[in-house]
Amino acid sequence: MTSKRIRLGALLFSLCATAAVQAKEWTEIRFGVFPQYPPFESVAADGSLQGFDIELGNAICTKLQVKCTWVHNEFDGMIPALRARKFDAIMSSMAVTPARLKQIAFSDRLYLSPTSVIVRKSADFGDTPESLKGKQIGVLQGSLQEAYARAKLSPLGAQVKAYQSQDQNYADLLNGRLDATVTDKLEAQLNFLTKPEGANFKSGPAIKDPTLPLDIAIGLRTTDIELKALLDKGIAAIHADGTYALIQKKYVGELDIYNE
Repeated sequence: MTSKRIRLGALLFSLCATAAVQAKEWTEIRFGVFPQYPPFESVAADGSLQGFDIELGNAICTKLQVKCTWVHNEFDGMIPALRARKFDAIMSSMAVTPARLKQIAFSDRLYLSPTSVIVRKSADFGDTPESLKGKQIGVLQGSLQEAYARAKLSPLGAQVKAYQSQDQNYADLLNGRLDATVTDKLEAQLNFLTKPEGANFKSGPAIKDPTLPLDIAIGLRTTDIELKALLDKGIAAIHADGTYALIQKKYVGELDIYNE
């Protein structure tokens, strides 16, 4: 009996020790970011990062009292890079989708982001998928909008072209190489339609499609349960003390992009 008790005690000690080793104390969070998507994330003139996502991430790290490190990565390679441990989390306007949930986990919601079609104000198309037949449509490479356009618009006869940055979409929209771009409605409003170059363009209604969900959140490895809990705590903290509201107002004025 004593021998069994000793073996049982040793086993329990071993399990506790293993758990202690596996539990990580997070003192630094490395965020993967694609800094070519203003006003959410971009590179300032001095080389520093700026934007809505950047300020939210830094505020969350401040609340959690951890170091915030930003790692540049192409958007369409974010999930493979996360799983390869090149960084700890994705903070780059990533929407929560069923397909992505099969590969990674997500934090609580950061904000809502509908999709729409941007066309010239004089255009008589763009409000329905069928109206884009034969049109040259630009999308951001690796985005949900690209997947939607190839699955739903290409079969209808639209010509879909993917670009490495959304600014390239706007450039070709301006010079006439594109008839429309399918993009984040809020991004278009803040980064193009309110600018002088976007004065002759408009945004169509939000596209209602199950492949274009609204929730934007922080992407995580499914095994990093403690990190998810930590980030959710940080998100709750910046809401509780008004930090989120201040950052939101700075970028989108009186718009509420968190609540439905």
